[in-house]
Amino acid sequence: MDFDSLDGLRAILAAATGPDADAAAGAADRNGQLTKPPGALGRLEDLAQWYCAWRGDARPVLEVPQVIVFAGNHGVAARGVSAFPPEVTVQMVANFEHGGAAINQLAKAFGARMDVVPLDLEHPTADFTKGPAMSEAECVAALQAGWQAVDPLCDVLVVGEMGIGNTTSAAALGAALFGGNAADWTGRGTGVDDAGLTLKTSIVQEALVRHADVTDGLDALMRLGGRELAGMAGAIARARSLRIPVILDGFICTAAAACLEKTRDGALDHTVAGHLSAEGAHANMLDALGKVPLLSLGLRLGEGSGAALAIGVLKGAVACHSGMATFAEAGVSDG
Repeated sequence: MDFDSLDGLRAILAAATGPDADAAAGAADRNGQLTKPPGALGRLEDLAQWYCAWRGDARPVLEVPQVIVFAGNHGVAARGVSAFPPEVTVQMVANFEHGGAAINQLAKAFGARMDVVPLDLEHPTADFTKGPAMSEAECVAALQAGWQAVDPLCDVLVVGEMGIGNTTSAAALGAALFGGNAADWTGRGTGVDDAGLTLKTSIVQEALVRHADVTDGLDALMRLGGRELAGMAGAIARARSLRIPVILDGFICTAAAACLEKTRDGALDHTVAGHLSAEGAHANMLDALGKVPLLSLGLRLGEGSGAALAIGVLKGAVACHSGMATFAEAGVSDG
């Protein structure tokens, strides 16, 4: 299954299947027989059963995580919305490729394959205060790059990003998709000062006025997003088509994912929130999506770092669910 237009992806999202009901029932039955008091493992129990349902296996193993980092450059960065210059995107891609970034260490620590997908870095998106950030063809190309980057054999997916200016894009998407004004969604990103935050907020407000007629999440992505956000959205959509569970990262990743949910209700049912970012509006975005984060460690790095850490939580949940003995197997009385 593939697509060559935004309407094509809309059709794929509309036709997407849900979790496996038999696996869900089997997982719930197994969870009730494990050698522990009912509910003693808290959210790990729910997390494991969610994973089982999407993998179609009541007793799965988790062995092949994939982390994909998408990189893109934003035209709006020329307006001074970041504490770092746009050339840092290219420099950080080289760092990813040489294994020197935080996400490289976290992927390695949790046994994840890591891929880096730079998206037309020499051509920033357009300044979205003047018009759409991308044409439909450009947005579709980035979505397709994300779609194609997913390894069909992976058993959990994390997507991350690098792109100077992309918290501005995420803030604009948050306001366009969920309502509110620019100040509700705009934060300091890479660490802009008060004057920088005021400028950034005014630019987000300009974008909201310019694109007040957004029709759905994919339209918002094309107008206000960036290539790396579209890449993440494409990968998350592909994972849904393959029933691969996804752990969402921070503010920017969640904004990209929200474009799918705001196109088709339930498009993110195969995802969990890996962590709560220190970027203030992330909490509001997660609340709007009904996602409760697994971790809250004050992270605001991006790259997929918080979600990669949460691979360990998911691995622990699945290991307990699939590896523990039942009361009958252990010869332990269940009361």
